[in-house]
Amino acid sequence: MKKIISTKNAPEAIGPYSQAVEVNGMLFLSGMLPIDPTTGSFVPGGVKEQTAQIFINIKAVLSVAEMNIGHVVKTTVYLNDMSLFDGMNQVYASQFKDVFPARSTIAVKSLPKNALVEIEVIAFK
Repeated sequence: MKKIISTKNAPEAIGPYSQAVEVNGMLFLSGMLPIDPTTGSFVPGGVKEQTAQIFINIKAVLSVAEMNIGHVVKTTVYLNDMSLFDGMNQVYASQFKDVFPARSTIAVKSLPKNALVEIEVIAFK
């Protein structure tokens, strides 16, 4: 059974998609942008600040599904320039304890709203 997961504590979808969908104990989060849900705007700063806000948003969605960052099994990180990798990676590494999920990191030409970084997540209960 498919269950739509959403929260006001993370940015609303900016298109025809859900924040997350849960199926058989697996949670698929759409790509999260560095939007502060209270302002609807990107957080100020560079890739580190944007990555930190994305993880705040990810954790808010995970919480609604009664999961936490420890349930994450796979991430996909999109960067608008691979030169941003080290800054993103520093913040990314600080989010997980002991066991890191599988990850792909991809450089793309551009991201929605000209974000520096976008992260999608798969979690499992």
